[in-house]
Amino acid sequence: MTAIGVFFVFGACMSALAGTTLTWRGTVLDRMWALNPRAYRQLTPLGSIVGPLFLLLSATMTVAGVGWFRRRLWGWRLAIGIISTQVAGDFVNLVRGDLLRGGMGVTIAGGLLYYLLRPNVRAAFSERR
Repeated sequence: MTAIGVFFVFGACMSALAGTTLTWRGTVLDRMWALNPRAYRQLTPLGSIVGPLFLLLSATMTVAGVGWFRRRLWGWRLAIGIISTQVAGDFVNLVRGDLLRGGMGVTIAGGLLYYLLRPNVRAAFSERR
């Protein structure tokens, strides 16, 4: 269960980093794109649009992580929403012909969604707000 919360914290950090570098270009942080130059080439022209969206994603994942660690029902629901969106996006990639990334993404995110939907995982979250 802790690993899922850590996943949300890591995702929040990475999406904040991406959003920051796409919104404010030319900083020392731009070097991180050396890890994925293809994504940088695709996202840079849309930086002023997708940068703030990455920052919004970061905020959403931060909230999900807080709700997850506090074992709140809304945190579990938000986690389901985030992972379901990931499964849908990976499925779109699969249908568009990106068989490796789409297939792996559907498999991994689908397995994670299956885990989140198990009754014993759901039971760990309270109705408290």
